[in-house]
Amino acid sequence: MAGGNSSGSTAAEQRKSVRGWIRTGRGWLAGASDALVSVFFPAGCRICEKLLTGASRVPLCVECLSSFERVPDTICEICGRPLPGLARKDEVPLLCPACTSKTYAFDRARSFAFYKDTLVRAILLLKFEQIEPLGAWFAERLAELMKAEGAAMAADVVVPVPLYRERERVRGYNQAALLSKPLARKLRLPHKAVLLTRARPRPDKQVLSLEERWESVRGAFATRSGSQVDSKRVLLIDDVLTTGATLDACARALREAGAKSVIGLTVARAVRNPLPDARAW
Repeated sequence: MAGGNSSGSTAAEQRKSVRGWIRTGRGWLAGASDALVSVFFPAGCRICEKLLTGASRVPLCVECLSSFERVPDTICEICGRPLPGLARKDEVPLLCPACTSKTYAFDRARSFAFYKDTLVRAILLLKFEQIEPLGAWFAERLAELMKAEGAAMAADVVVPVPLYRERERVRGYNQAALLSKPLARKLRLPHKAVLLTRARPRPDKQVLSLEERWESVRGAFATRSGSQVDSKRVLLIDDVLTTGATLDACARALREAGAKSVIGLTVARAVRNPLPDARAW
């Protein structure tokens, strides 16, 4: 009997070893094919058109990827808005006027870089061309940002900001999920794309005023029936933080469903007044 168990265990280990070899082989072949394609069919950077000669699947050159202007360290401790020229005094948290007035329902929001110049074009590639390797590259940067923030960014589940169902059907994908899926894998956290839903579409106007931005998302999001969010720390992912209104609306829906905390994380952050009442700034 013992011999049979030992033999079965050995066979199982052998099968596991073979599966691991196959996965490794597939990974090597994928990398090798990328390298061969880059050598024999070199492409141009999708932003500056400089010739790409490396084996990376990200269709941007090193110079463009390095040009993104990072959000500085001196920021509002809640929403992450840059506060140049200010410094924290003693134990008093450094807050912007919006967060002093407790504007947002999320606990904290952070962004990788400013929404300007080359990053605008990179985000458009992600949003309209479904370039998954670029999403994975940004996910790596977001993971680094979380690590730098430490325990304050702890989460139990990763959730992308949803698109309205008709828009996602037409586009075929949700650009926020191109970021949240690889980030969840990197963090070894469950990915719950179906937890949130958008019940109302964004207005058709290309450019919205501050008032329209806030009004367009007021009550626009809800948790799906049966979603398990009680006492969960939710990491909410989107591509761009413009005013914080979308993250705020999602956070309110999650809080109402029982979420313990909501942390917002975006690739880009717009440099603009986030509130309709500009006098607050």
